[in-house]
Amino acid sequence: MDTYFTTAITRTPGKNFAEGLTTSNIGASSYEVIFKQHSAYIDTLKAIGLEVIVLDEQPDYPDAHFVEDTCVVTPDVAVITRPGAIPRRGEEDTIEPVLDRYRITTRIAAPGTLDGGDVLRVGAHFFIGLTERTNEDGAGQLGKILQEYGNSWETMPVGAGLHLKSSVNYLGNNILIVTEECADKEVLNGYGKIIVDMDEAYAANTLWINDHLITPAGFPRTRKKLDALGMHVIELDMSEVRKMDGGLTCLSIRF
Repeated sequence: MDTYFTTAITRTPGKNFAEGLTTSNIGASSYEVIFKQHSAYIDTLKAIGLEVIVLDEQPDYPDAHFVEDTCVVTPDVAVITRPGAIPRRGEEDTIEPVLDRYRITTRIAAPGTLDGGDVLRVGAHFFIGLTERTNEDGAGQLGKILQEYGNSWETMPVGAGLHLKSSVNYLGNNILIVTEECADKEVLNGYGKIIVDMDEAYAANTLWINDHLITPAGFPRTRKKLDALGMHVIELDMSEVRKMDGGLTCLSIRF
């Protein structure tokens, strides 16, 4: 059964956001532009009907507006992660008190590493990407917790892209949006697939919320494929987020 969301947690980007971790080389970043883009993102979530919690910026953590990496939230439990990038460790400590209001919380322990961007939920089943940010130990710890609450899980090695959700996302109705590289992964058999063209791979990071699809602007072939699903599609400019290796899913914790 598909999940419907009522609440989202976001965090305002810091003025030093451009000091965050990135492998991109697609131009200089602008705080004024990312602030406008982030505000539009929040307005979109509210328009869809979510209650949006907006946390203050964290100047000590330039990547802290990518809140999704700090936790994995299910209907029963919130798992606080242990980020794979050492400079990001500590961001999760600022999220736990917020999630304590809504869920039982537990944590990933060393030597495990886990980023929320590597965890894709499809109903009661979870795909956990193995990447530079998420290791086997962290995936195993998360899997054990998920099983305790009646969920299933499996790991998926990820090649290109920072996180699993850079390449694969759930669009509801048993449909995935995937990059060409991931389209033939055996673990994804049994799902319908929207396959994005190689030169539009960034659009694989499309966010499904309650029969709405939020997709990055500027990828017309992917937009046409999404329109064919019959859901309401919203395009948002993600230029500054993309420069920092981020995407639409990274910017909120949804539950």
